Amino acid sequence: MRASGEGLDRKDYKLLELLRRNARASYATLAKSLGLSESAVRKRIAKLTRLGVIKRFTIDYEVPGEIMALILVKTQPPIQTPEVSKKILENHMVDRVYEVTGEYDIVAVARARDASEINSIIEYIRSIPGVMSTYTMIVLRSY
Repeated sequence: MRASGEGLDRKDYKLLELLRRNARASYATLAKSLGLSESAVRKRIAKLTRLGVIKRFTIDYEVPGEIMALILVKTQPPIQTPEVSKKILENHMVDRVYEVTGEYDIVAVARARDASEINSIIEYIRSIPGVMSTYTMIVLRSY
């Protein structure tokens, strides 16, 4: 189901902001911040999940020595971009895949223990039918 902002109120957006900052916040903490009951918060989270607004709960982490890379991908017909995106996401070292505007069609966010693993991710992506070229950036620091 495709997510839509229609039907969301200010409390929904505030709830999303709170969860973005701390997805492990308790229902009690969220309820207190929103001025709602825990039951109301549970119902809102269930609704946001059902609507596809909340896709998954995850963690944001940094492992010392781990390498994060942004891999930009150009695609070419006849293979459609969504098909390529789904194939990229099958690689277990790829965290996220975004279809974007601009010179490149896809941005993949990948994590690896070392440069050779990043290279193997790039080789995997380049082997996918419909991939014309890639451009990789290594993340030096995040905030």
